[in-house]
Order: sequence, then C-alpha cells, then structure tokens
Amino acid sequence: MSNNGYHSGPTRTHNLRSLFSIFSSDLAIDLGTANTLVYARGKGIVVNEPSIVAINKNTGEVEAVGKEAKEML
Repeated sequence: MSNNGYHSGPTRTHNLRSLFSIFSSDLAIDLGTANTLVYARGKGIVVNEPSIVAINKNTGEVEAVGKEAKEML
C-alpha cells in the first residue's frame, strides 16, 4: 500500500483482472452498416439485429432499436 492509502502495482492489477474475469466473457462485436452482430465464445452469435434506431422527432427519445425499429419504417 502506498502513502496515499491506495494499492498500486501488481497486486492491484491482479485484483482488477480477477474481478473483471468473473463478470466478463470473450465477445466480438461487429457494428455493421446493415446489421449488428455480437458473438460470444462458446455460444456463437447471440445478437443479430438490424443497425437502426427509431427516434421520436418531437421528444428526441429513442422509441425502438433493431428489428422493432426496422418494422416502423
């Protein structure tokens, strides 16, 4: 522990890696022009959606994304 009370160096780095490995998996994201794909190791493609967002012209709020937004066209 350093003088400021924070851990530094290899111990802190190792702890962060351990924490993130619990909550993360290997993902590949393809933000394509027509479709967005997410591939998860061991599971294959887990998301395959059109790359489209429907925004309300009056409020500026997102109304729908992906297939639902495409159906609104």
